[in-house]
Amino acid sequence: MTEKVVKLNVINEPKESYTGGPSSLCPGCGHDQISTVIINAAWENGIEPHRIAKMSGIGCSSKTPAYYLGQSHGFNTVHGRMPSVTTGANAVHPDLLYLGVSGDGDSASIGIGQLIHAIRRNLDMVYIVENNGVYGLTKGQYSATADIGSQKKKGKVNKTQPIDLCALAVNLGCTFVARSFSGSKSQLTSLIKAAMSHKGFALIDVISPCVTFNNNDESMKSYGYVKDNEITLHMADYIPHFNPVPEVEVPEGHYRDITLHDGSVIRLETISEEHDPGNAVAALSALHQAEQEKKHVTGLLYFNPNKESFTEELNLPLKALIHHSDDELRPTKAQLDAINQALLG
Repeated sequence: MTEKVVKLNVINEPKESYTGGPSSLCPGCGHDQISTVIINAAWENGIEPHRIAKMSGIGCSSKTPAYYLGQSHGFNTVHGRMPSVTTGANAVHPDLLYLGVSGDGDSASIGIGQLIHAIRRNLDMVYIVENNGVYGLTKGQYSATADIGSQKKKGKVNKTQPIDLCALAVNLGCTFVARSFSGSKSQLTSLIKAAMSHKGFALIDVISPCVTFNNNDESMKSYGYVKDNEITLHMADYIPHFNPVPEVEVPEGHYRDITLHDGSVIRLETISEEHDPGNAVAALSALHQAEQEKKHVTGLLYFNPNKESFTEELNLPLKALIHHSDDELRPTKAQLDAINQALLG
């Protein structure tokens, strides 16, 4: 009998260490593809499962952490409150990778105020929005991201102006902004792997068709519509810091390498016109043009490696508070007197 060979990653972990329970979502849901990509990205990046904290709110998207990273930390928060809970966790335990998965309802409606301030503070986390344009848990009403002119399986055409979370993030100074599609596995994998290597807030808005309420031809967030109306800025390839660059195939034509905080590289091959991810105005222009043409622009829209993260700005210790000794945590009388005097003066 031939012994089964188990493939290990760079830290000698099998992929099973990164999987979770079986999905209870509707068969064919785009969210399940995103869960698969998260598993692959964390495994291929060689991140120890117990160094990841998966965060979520409420909604179909927020059920998905049960389906991946079963050996990681996890916290399912109150509706829309994931950013503030993650902020607190990050402040006392900054050496974990915080991976948040939210939905368009959780992020663009009840939780939008929380999201805005997490972006402003450049919180160290990966924030994935599983965006289907409807509320899947409450019978498919339009969400705040539904496009004008889009129509779900039942009901009238949406006429309300949508909130573009990528445009919002760029305007707020988010340091990593990308949009992808659950049906574009290669691009999405590279973007999530790169986001995991980024220091600061990384927002990835993923169009993820709802097969039950919003995957018909009239829906602008359906699988068929996105495939036919996707403007791809570039194909992305991720080069981890532990692999030498020559081992990765260099694409033909124009490409640009962007070095991430841990030394990894995301390589962007331009397909259409050249897009500069370091130019916020260009990112907003691409988003506005796509909206006017009723299309979806995907790829790395904006990247800024120079802004201090939440942890750096507050000069927080990189070691978790629980691992500090009492002597490290408790100020001396002289230090306390100096603090009080500074507050009084």
